[in-house]
Amino acid sequence: MAASGNKLSRRAPNSASTTIDTQHAELSHYRASPPHSTRRPRRRGALANVVFMTLAGGLVTTMAIPAYAFAPTEDQHSATATTQLTESGAQSVQVAAQAATVSVARDGFTATTPEELAAAAAAAAAAVVAAEAVAAEERRQAAAAAMTTYAASYTGPSTADFLAAPAYPSFDLASVYGVALQYEGVPYVYGGATPAGFDCSGFVMYVYAQFGISLPHSSTGQGAAGTQIPVSEAQPGDLVIMDGHDGFYAGNGNILHAPYEGASVRVQPIWTSSYTIVRLGI
Repeated sequence: MAASGNKLSRRAPNSASTTIDTQHAELSHYRASPPHSTRRPRRRGALANVVFMTLAGGLVTTMAIPAYAFAPTEDQHSATATTQLTESGAQSVQVAAQAATVSVARDGFTATTPEELAAAAAAAAAAVVAAEAVAAEERRQAAAAAMTTYAASYTGPSTADFLAAPAYPSFDLASVYGVALQYEGVPYVYGGATPAGFDCSGFVMYVYAQFGISLPHSSTGQGAAGTQIPVSEAQPGDLVIMDGHDGFYAGNGNILHAPYEGASVRVQPIWTSSYTIVRLGI
């Protein structure tokens, strides 16, 4: 038993020592080897360093290639004949012997002189005048033919006959307008002053002659024969005087007149503000 006890006492220390040694070894291993989670970043960093060093080495190697590896061959930039001639500076030109005998002449041209321009302008002006004269003569002949027809178609009293023996000795504007309105529809005839045909002033002259009032055969002269009154005071029978035209005031802004060739005596609105009202007998 004693022997057994001694044997046991010897084993016990060994067992405890083994346990302590084991724990010490595990502790040393834990300190030497960090946990798994802390070792992975170091491995990745090491791999990135290897890749970077590899790329850097390749770049340095590429830059170190000798320059003669890219040197072009002589055939790639061989000088042309023109280039060689230019660089050498040796140039020569051959000129034919007859070149010295060639004559040089100026191109021929002509210019219009001021005198010629003036003559052309005068000729153009003369042509315009001649054309206007022809047109005026044609109008005169047409008017003469119309007057011949007009005179032959009328056998009644003339303006002179009425002035000698007025048809209406009593004068008032309403009566004047009433007589004038009777000639509505009479055709316009240039120079006409009878019911066979009237122009503007011939119409006014013929109507007023029946009341014993003598007027010139002119719109300007008829305007000067009376007294200008405000437009607001105009009455039918007063004269509407325009530039180169006249007629009878018809009331409400209208005019009774012989308008123009191709038209007849009619009533229509006054188409312009440039007119005056003239009253006769005052």
